[in-house]
Amino acid sequence: MTFDNPANPAGAEGERLQKVMAAAGVASRRVSENLISAGRVTVNDEIVTELGRRVLPTDLVSVDGSAIQLDPSRRYLMLNKPLGIVSSLADEKGRPDLSRYTRNYEERLFNVGRLDAQTSGLLLLTNDGELAHVLSHPSFGVSKTYVAKVQGEVTGRILNQLSSGVDLDDGPIAADKVKVVGRPSGGQSMVEIEIHSGRNRIVRRMMSEVGHPVIELVRRQFGPLHLGSLGLGQIRDLTKVELGQLLTLSRTATDAGAASPSELAEDDE
Repeated sequence: MTFDNPANPAGAEGERLQKVMAAAGVASRRVSENLISAGRVTVNDEIVTELGRRVLPTDLVSVDGSAIQLDPSRRYLMLNKPLGIVSSLADEKGRPDLSRYTRNYEERLFNVGRLDAQTSGLLLLTNDGELAHVLSHPSFGVSKTYVAKVQGEVTGRILNQLSSGVDLDDGPIAADKVKVVGRPSGGQSMVEIEIHSGRNRIVRRMMSEVGHPVIELVRRQFGPLHLGSLGLGQIRDLTKVELGQLLTLSRTATDAGAASPSELAEDDE
């Protein structure tokens, strides 16, 4: 579906809201009309109840508070990145990169944030630059959850230290949440740590600072997205629910205040 005269939105009449909602996969046109009449749809944060309302590609539409994407050219993918893959679409050193996962897609995709080659787990790929900027920038406070296998038995004192904050070369940092989730044999611990910082290799440096170097590191969650049962090396489109959560997070963060692209984070882990 295309909008009337998308190259000139100021003079375009747009498409009927229920038609746009149906094309976006929200519901059938008839059900979409019912949602509108019930006052469950907003356009640019205003409740809309008239069925004749027309919208443009630049309008922000939400249903029951969950944002929907009007632009069908946007693509959002979740990858469970394996070890040994660098977070680049074309690595200058010829190392295995993300192109092996994106080559079958027509869109020009790029990764949101990074995971270093020795970190596996959830990586988001998209062609939505605005959303990628919001999700990548630490000032927007998008949280990430990691599970780290570390050396030694992590005690309550260490957890308190991580929660209170540790001093690193580039400044203090504290975990948003942290807990021990397992104790493998051989004097090791499995630690789940949630953090919103985008500083370079931050989880590895934090754990090393408290005397428990990371052996293995997996990112299990990125904002509202959970890795779930997605297999290592597998990639899939986000579900409509996941996309709605992600777009809602992005719009909320943007409303709270924009950040300069020059301040984008480096590696997330």
